[in-house]
Amino acid sequence: MTDTERDVMEYDVVVVGAGPAGLACAIRLKQLSPDTTVCVIEKASTIGAHILSGAVIEPQPLDALLPGWRDNPPPICVPVTHDEFLLMTKTSSIKTPIVPPQMHNKGNFIVSLGALCAWLAPQAEALGVEIYPGFAASETLHDEDGRVAGVRIGDMGVAKDGTHKPGFTQGIDIRAKVTVLAEGARGHLTKRLLKRFDLTADCDPQGYSIGIKELWQVPEERTSPGKVVHSLGWPLPTDIYGGSFLYHLDKGRIALGYISGLDYKDPQYKPWEAFQQWKNHPSVKSLLEGGTIVSAGARAIVTGGYQSLPKCEMPGALLIGDTAGTLNVPKIKGTHQAIRSAMLAAEHLHASQLSSTGFDAKLRGSAVMAELRKVRNIKPAFKKGLWFGLLNAAWETVTFGLSPWTLKNKADWSSIDKVGTHEASKVDYIARELAPRDRLAGVYFAATEHDEDQPVHLVVHDPTVCVTRCAAEYDNPCTRFCPAGVYEIVDDPDGPANTGKRLQINAANCVHCKTCDIKDPYEIITWVTPEGGSGPNYQNL
Repeated sequence: MTDTERDVMEYDVVVVGAGPAGLACAIRLKQLSPDTTVCVIEKASTIGAHILSGAVIEPQPLDALLPGWRDNPPPICVPVTHDEFLLMTKTSSIKTPIVPPQMHNKGNFIVSLGALCAWLAPQAEALGVEIYPGFAASETLHDEDGRVAGVRIGDMGVAKDGTHKPGFTQGIDIRAKVTVLAEGARGHLTKRLLKRFDLTADCDPQGYSIGIKELWQVPEERTSPGKVVHSLGWPLPTDIYGGSFLYHLDKGRIALGYISGLDYKDPQYKPWEAFQQWKNHPSVKSLLEGGTIVSAGARAIVTGGYQSLPKCEMPGALLIGDTAGTLNVPKIKGTHQAIRSAMLAAEHLHASQLSSTGFDAKLRGSAVMAELRKVRNIKPAFKKGLWFGLLNAAWETVTFGLSPWTLKNKADWSSIDKVGTHEASKVDYIARELAPRDRLAGVYFAATEHDEDQPVHLVVHDPTVCVTRCAAEYDNPCTRFCPAGVYEIVDDPDGPANTGKRLQINAANCVHCKTCDIKDPYEIITWVTPEGGSGPNYQNL
């Protein structure tokens, strides 16, 4: 079958990604224009299966989108009762007398973002939105003049060697007047479009963190539903940006995780192991001991903020939510910003009769951008260390971000030191007692599934670099920064460049966090979408 014979579906608007931004955009557009045809495609097997976030949400944008939502809330929705902010040492935790203003969560709700999206989807469908899980967009379609004209769904049933298996099905083309990219952090289509349309010409490189999360079931008497705890300090040295979150849900459930800035310099740093270290701190271990893990996973968090926001429009397409980079880093919150930007996009499309032109200016003149501008200097200052970062954060908070300067961001891949120039790692990876014991066990709790006989979706453009330059200069950091054990350097007498080594990619382990695409110091790893429906199957993350 040739490309000209591909099946075609046509809509007014196609939204790529059924996260909070994509679903909110579809809902708002159908509220305003019931006759506009809207399709949402999602690469996960079910809505919410690839969604992972803390997550404490500010409810005001959801109030505006669905005014009666509190009468029929999502299945996990716990009002915040109080906040704590801790400074951790190896053996103790110090509760600060003042919780930073950005960490005040009175009036907010602890939710499972995956469950929230699964709850939003039928409300979108009730308005006439068509939602297709298991549809992985492999590339964008373009008119003769280069304008984005929709997306192509990846083929199903392709073997690892590129041949067609018995169940082969060619992907369809979804053509639309406007394509809304709501892929989340480091979307693979967005990455290509940023280059094609030069959307980053007037902004700093985007920045990211990796967030690793677990959901635990513990004896109910240990929990205080609505309690929100954040921490800084141990096990990280002061030159690595990071910290923890621990949220008490209902029914004896605890959501906890660790965030590590991907601008770290230490080539030996292991984000997954640092999280496990933190879990074994006396104050955390006593809460979890005897409990069981329900689900676990990881994802990239977009943290560049105001100065890294690209142009969010191009001919025929828009960027919204984390795809654009609207997350508020000091708050560690992006859901309210995602929904705001999504509603703004829908209102723009309705008012402009489905034109992308002018959306970027509206976004930059909105409350979304105003919120980012106030906190633009907080995260970049932590590059000078924890204590300078905290002092600067206090200054920026007191002045409401009115400093006459804007600190710069640089690409995360460029920040890592070579092994010969960096002092020995200061992270103390001591023996751990709580599960999971290793990364492979963590992958089990992500319930990730990929057909072993499908093309590898982690493309290394020059594997020889891995066992020559990268081995010598950085000691293969991909074997440490990947939280799922995807990358291994193994013995192979036929390895490239007579090294006796080769890179082995365990693509079936991948939890789609995109860290490798972001942190690889040679920029030779490209994450592309695997077969539709592949990947993690998160439960209430």
